[in-house]
Amino acid sequence: MLIGASDNPERYAYQAAALLMSHGHEVVFLGKKSGMVNNQPIHTVRPAVEGIDTVTLYINPLHQVDWYDYIIDLKPKRVVFNPGTLNEIFERMLVEQQIEALLGCTLVMLKVGTY
Repeated sequence: MLIGASDNPERYAYQAAALLMSHGHEVVFLGKKSGMVNNQPIHTVRPAVEGIDTVTLYINPLHQVDWYDYIIDLKPKRVVFNPGTLNEIFERMLVEQQIEALLGCTLVMLKVGTY
């Protein structure tokens, strides 16, 4: 799951979304505005989904507060805080729920094989 998705090819969130798909990952895209990434919709409503392995964040820490419960309820194995998204409060909350909180860059992780 990618939160903060954009249909603007110049945005890192778009680039990460496209790269995730090209690496064969099934991804749910969530964003403020609807749109498409490589023929996949960007949802503006938070769907009920199960079996989420990774949530990768592309939203400012100030905007993450509204997402805390949703992300924790997904019970992902890990949450990737991309550059500019680190939120120590949310990081502690995730760790308390035994969800790995990882400071990283989804683009780099995919390119070097550590995603």
